[in-house]
Amino acid sequence: MAKPAPRELEVIRSTRVTPHMQRITLGGAEINSFPEDQESAYIKLMFPQNGDERPQVRTYTVRRQTRDTIDVDFALHGDACADDTLSTQGPASTWAQQATPGDRIWVGGPGPKKLINPSADWFLLAGDMTALPAISVNLALLPDDAQGYAVIEVVDESDIQSIQHPPRVELFWVINPIATDQHHPLLDRIQQLNWLPGQPAVWAACEFNSMRALRKYLKQERAIPKSHLYISSYWKIGSSETQHKTAKREDEAQQSDGADR
Repeated sequence: MAKPAPRELEVIRSTRVTPHMQRITLGGAEINSFPEDQESAYIKLMFPQNGDERPQVRTYTVRRQTRDTIDVDFALHGDACADDTLSTQGPASTWAQQATPGDRIWVGGPGPKKLINPSADWFLLAGDMTALPAISVNLALLPDDAQGYAVIEVVDESDIQSIQHPPRVELFWVINPIATDQHHPLLDRIQQLNWLPGQPAVWAACEFNSMRALRKYLKQERAIPKSHLYISSYWKIGSSETQHKTAKREDEAQQSDGADR
Protein backbone atom coordinates (compact mmCIF):
# COMPACT_ATOMS: atom_id res chain seq x y z
CA MET A 1 0.00 0.00 0.00
CA ALA A 2 1.37 3.39 -1.01
CA LYS A 3 2.16 5.87 1.72
CA PRO A 4 -0.28 8.80 1.92
CA ALA A 5 1.06 12.04 0.50
CA PRO A 6 2.12 14.64 3.09
CA ARG A 7 -0.43 17.29 4.00
CA GLU A 8 0.29 20.95 4.67
CA LEU A 9 -1.40 21.71 7.98
CA GLU A 10 -1.84 25.01 9.76
CA VAL A 11 -1.06 25.91 13.35
CA ILE A 12 -4.36 26.68 15.09
CA ARG A 13 -2.92 27.34 18.54
CA SER A 14 0.12 26.75 20.72
CA THR A 15 -0.18 25.83 24.40
CA ARG A 16 2.49 25.33 27.07
CA VAL A 17 1.12 22.25 28.87
CA THR A 18 3.94 22.13 31.44
CA PRO A 19 7.36 23.82 31.58
CA HIS A 20 8.87 21.07 29.44
CA MET A 21 5.98 20.24 27.11
CA GLN A 22 4.49 22.32 24.30
CA ARG A 23 1.23 21.37 22.57
CA ILE A 24 0.68 22.42 18.97
CA THR A 25 -2.84 22.12 17.56
CA LEU A 26 -2.86 21.61 13.80
CA GLY A 27 -5.75 21.99 11.38
CA GLY A 28 -6.57 23.87 8.21
CA ALA A 29 -8.13 22.87 4.91
CA GLU A 30 -6.09 19.69 4.40
CA ILE A 31 -7.03 18.23 7.78
CA ASN A 32 -10.20 17.03 6.04
CA SER A 33 -8.20 14.23 4.39
CA PHE A 34 -6.64 13.10 7.68
CA PRO A 35 -8.18 9.74 8.71
CA GLU A 36 -10.39 9.52 11.79
CA ASP A 37 -9.47 7.67 15.00
CA GLN A 38 -5.71 8.25 14.82
CA GLU A 39 -4.89 9.11 18.43
CA SER A 40 -1.52 7.46 19.30
CA ALA A 41 -0.63 6.99 15.61
CA TYR A 42 2.70 8.42 14.53
CA ILE A 43 3.19 11.26 12.06
CA LYS A 44 6.24 12.72 10.33
CA LEU A 45 6.81 16.45 10.72
CA MET A 46 8.95 18.08 8.03
CA PHE A 47 11.03 21.09 9.05
CA PRO A 48 12.42 23.14 6.15
CA GLN A 49 16.12 23.94 5.93
CA ASN A 50 18.01 26.73 4.24
CA GLY A 51 18.33 26.70 0.47
CA ASP A 52 17.78 23.43 -1.34
CA GLU A 53 18.52 21.19 1.63
CA ARG A 54 16.00 18.43 2.25
CA PRO A 55 13.65 19.05 5.19
CA GLN A 56 14.56 17.49 8.51
CA VAL A 57 11.94 14.89 9.42
CA ARG A 58 10.95 14.10 12.98
CA THR A 59 8.48 11.52 14.30
CA TYR A 60 5.71 12.48 16.73
CA THR A 61 2.51 11.04 18.15
CA VAL A 62 -1.05 12.24 17.63
CA ARG A 63 -2.02 13.09 21.20
CA ARG A 64 -5.63 14.10 20.56
CA GLN A 65 -7.89 14.35 17.53
CA THR A 66 -11.12 16.21 16.90
CA ARG A 67 -13.17 16.52 13.72
CA ASP A 68 -10.97 19.33 12.41
CA THR A 69 -7.73 19.31 14.46
CA ILE A 70 -4.94 17.13 15.82
CA ASP A 71 -2.79 17.89 18.88
CA VAL A 72 0.94 17.14 18.88
CA ASP A 73 2.92 17.36 22.14
CA PHE A 74 6.62 18.29 22.03
CA ALA A 75 8.95 17.38 24.89
CA LEU A 76 11.29 20.29 25.62
CA HIS A 77 14.30 18.88 27.39
CA GLY A 78 16.57 21.90 27.33
CA ASP A 79 20.27 21.22 27.06
CA ALA A 80 20.05 18.01 29.09
CA CYS A 81 20.83 15.99 25.98
CA ALA A 82 22.02 16.47 22.44
CA ASP A 83 19.15 14.75 20.65
CA ASP A 84 17.41 16.97 18.12
CA THR A 85 13.94 15.90 19.22
CA LEU A 86 14.57 17.00 22.79
CA SER A 87 17.10 19.82 22.71
CA THR A 88 15.85 23.38 22.54
CA GLN A 89 18.44 23.79 19.76
CA GLY A 90 16.82 21.07 17.60
CA PRO A 91 14.47 21.86 14.71
CA ALA A 92 11.35 20.29 16.22
CA SER A 93 11.34 21.85 19.68
CA THR A 94 12.64 25.16 18.33
CA TRP A 95 9.77 25.24 15.85
CA ALA A 96 7.23 24.23 18.52
CA GLN A 97 8.31 27.03 20.85
CA GLN A 98 8.18 29.64 18.10
CA ALA A 99 5.03 28.46 16.29
CA THR A 100 2.13 30.89 16.10
CA PRO A 101 -1.37 30.56 14.61
CA GLY A 102 -1.22 30.65 10.84
CA ASP A 103 2.18 28.97 10.55
CA ARG A 104 2.24 25.93 8.26
CA ILE A 105 4.07 22.61 8.30
CA TRP A 106 4.09 19.52 6.11
CA VAL A 107 2.91 16.39 7.90
CA GLY A 108 3.39 12.83 6.66
CA GLY A 109 1.39 9.82 7.74
CA PRO A 110 -0.33 8.76 9.87
CA GLY A 111 1.49 5.51 10.49
CA PRO A 112 0.19 2.53 12.49
CA LYS A 113 -0.94 2.96 16.08
CA LYS A 114 1.08 1.11 18.72
CA LEU A 115 -1.31 0.09 21.49
CA ILE A 116 -0.90 -2.14 24.50
CA ASN A 117 -2.26 -5.69 24.17
CA PRO A 118 -5.76 -5.54 25.71
CA SER A 119 -5.83 -9.29 26.42
CA ALA A 120 -4.13 -9.33 29.80
CA ASP A 121 -4.89 -9.66 33.49
CA TRP A 122 -3.18 -6.36 34.26
CA PHE A 123 -1.21 -3.62 32.55
CA LEU A 124 2.10 -1.80 32.88
CA LEU A 125 2.81 1.35 30.88
CA ALA A 126 6.13 3.14 31.20
CA GLY A 127 8.06 5.90 29.50
CA ASP A 128 9.62 9.33 29.64
CA MET A 129 8.15 12.62 28.43
CA THR A 130 8.60 11.71 24.77
CA ALA A 131 6.23 8.77 25.36
CA LEU A 132 3.75 10.62 27.56
CA PRO A 133 1.34 11.41 24.67
CA ALA A 134 1.14 7.74 23.65
CA ILE A 135 0.90 6.57 27.27
CA SER A 136 -1.97 9.01 27.84
CA VAL A 137 -3.89 7.64 24.86
CA ASN A 138 -3.29 4.04 25.93
CA LEU A 139 -4.50 4.75 29.46
CA ALA A 140 -7.66 6.43 28.19
CA LEU A 141 -8.45 3.40 26.02
CA LEU A 142 -8.17 0.84 28.83
CA PRO A 143 -11.46 -0.44 30.27
CA ASP A 144 -12.67 1.11 33.53
CA ASP A 145 -11.97 -2.09 35.44
CA ALA A 146 -8.37 -2.40 34.23
CA GLN A 147 -5.69 -2.64 36.90
CA GLY A 148 -1.96 -2.10 36.90
CA TYR A 149 0.58 0.71 36.83
CA ALA A 150 1.84 3.62 34.76
CA VAL A 151 5.39 4.80 35.51
CA ILE A 152 6.26 8.10 33.85
CA GLU A 153 9.61 9.90 33.94
CA VAL A 154 9.49 13.71 33.78
CA VAL A 155 12.10 16.44 34.00
CA ASP A 156 10.59 18.32 36.93
CA GLU A 157 7.74 17.94 39.41
CA SER A 158 6.00 20.80 37.61
CA ASP A 159 5.76 18.54 34.52
CA ILE A 160 3.35 16.14 36.21
CA GLN A 161 0.07 16.20 34.29
CA SER A 162 -3.48 15.23 35.10
CA ILE A 163 -4.26 12.38 32.70
CA GLN A 164 -7.27 10.13 32.35
CA HIS A 165 -6.76 6.59 33.63
CA PRO A 166 -8.77 3.71 35.14
CA PRO A 167 -9.14 4.02 38.93
CA ARG A 168 -7.24 0.78 39.57
CA VAL A 169 -4.26 1.77 37.43
CA GLU A 170 -1.83 3.50 39.78
CA LEU A 171 0.31 6.34 38.46
CA PHE A 172 3.92 6.84 39.54
CA TRP A 173 5.87 9.93 38.48
CA VAL A 174 9.67 9.71 38.42
CA ILE A 175 11.58 13.01 38.53
CA ASN A 176 14.81 12.99 36.52
CA PRO A 177 16.21 16.45 35.61
CA ILE A 178 19.12 15.15 33.53
CA ALA A 179 19.07 11.90 31.59
CA THR A 180 22.28 9.86 31.41
CA ASP A 181 23.15 6.63 29.64
CA GLN A 182 24.18 4.96 32.93
CA HIS A 183 21.34 5.87 35.27
CA HIS A 184 17.90 4.38 34.61
CA PRO A 185 15.39 5.73 37.17
CA LEU A 186 12.47 4.40 35.13
CA LEU A 187 13.73 0.85 35.53
CA ASP A 188 14.59 1.44 39.19
CA ARG A 189 10.97 2.41 39.94
CA ILE A 190 9.50 -0.46 37.95
CA GLN A 191 11.65 -2.94 39.87
CA GLN A 192 10.04 -1.66 43.08
CA LEU A 193 6.49 -2.39 41.91
CA ASN A 194 4.38 -5.07 43.53
CA TRP A 195 4.11 -7.51 40.64
CA LEU A 196 0.46 -8.51 40.29
CA PRO A 197 -0.75 -12.07 39.66
CA GLY A 198 -1.68 -13.19 36.18
CA GLN A 199 -0.43 -12.24 32.74
CA PRO A 200 0.62 -8.60 32.35
CA ALA A 201 0.73 -6.63 29.13
CA VAL A 202 3.56 -4.11 28.96
CA TRP A 203 3.92 -0.99 26.81
CA ALA A 204 7.12 1.03 27.20
CA ALA A 205 9.01 3.71 25.28
CA CYS A 206 11.89 5.89 26.41
CA GLU A 207 15.56 6.79 25.79
CA PHE A 208 17.58 4.12 23.95
CA ASN A 209 19.87 3.05 26.82
CA SER A 210 17.02 3.07 29.30
CA MET A 211 14.95 1.00 26.88
CA ARG A 212 17.65 -1.65 26.59
CA ALA A 213 18.00 -1.95 30.36
CA LEU A 214 14.23 -2.14 30.80
CA ARG A 215 13.84 -4.67 27.99
CA LYS A 216 16.46 -6.96 29.55
CA TYR A 217 14.62 -6.85 32.89
CA LEU A 218 11.21 -7.51 31.36
CA LYS A 219 12.41 -10.38 29.18
CA GLN A 220 14.91 -12.11 31.46
CA GLU A 221 13.58 -11.50 34.96
CA ARG A 222 9.87 -11.12 34.26
CA ALA A 223 9.63 -13.39 31.19
CA ILE A 224 7.12 -11.18 29.40
CA PRO A 225 6.23 -12.94 26.13
CA LYS A 226 6.63 -11.08 22.85
CA SER A 227 2.86 -11.13 22.35
CA HIS A 228 2.39 -8.98 25.47
CA LEU A 229 5.40 -6.68 25.18
CA TYR A 230 5.79 -3.50 23.17
CA ILE A 231 9.01 -1.65 23.89
CA SER A 232 10.75 0.99 21.83
CA SER A 233 13.28 3.82 22.07
CA TYR A 234 12.16 7.29 20.98
CA TRP A 235 15.56 8.98 21.26
CA LYS A 236 19.18 8.39 22.25
CA ILE A 237 21.42 10.53 24.45
CA GLY A 238 24.10 12.33 22.45
CA SER A 239 22.63 11.32 19.09
CA SER A 240 20.72 12.99 16.30
CA GLU A 241 17.57 11.28 15.05
CA THR A 242 19.53 9.82 12.13
CA GLN A 243 22.15 8.38 14.50
CA HIS A 244 19.40 7.08 16.74
CA LYS A 245 17.75 5.28 13.83
CA THR A 246 21.07 3.63 12.99
CA ALA A 247 21.47 2.50 16.60
CA LYS A 248 17.93 1.10 16.55
CA ARG A 249 18.60 -0.90 13.39
CA GLU A 250 21.78 -2.34 14.85
CA ASP A 251 19.99 -3.18 18.08
CA GLU A 252 17.15 -4.88 16.19
CA ALA A 253 19.68 -6.95 14.26
CA GLN A 254 21.27 -8.05 17.55
CA GLN A 255 17.84 -8.96 18.88
CA SER A 256 17.15 -11.16 15.88
CA ASP A 257 20.44 -12.94 16.64
CA GLY A 258 19.24 -13.69 20.15
CA ALA A 259 20.57 -10.82 22.28
CA ASP A 260 18.75 -10.14 25.56
CA ARG A 261 16.74 -13.32 25.17
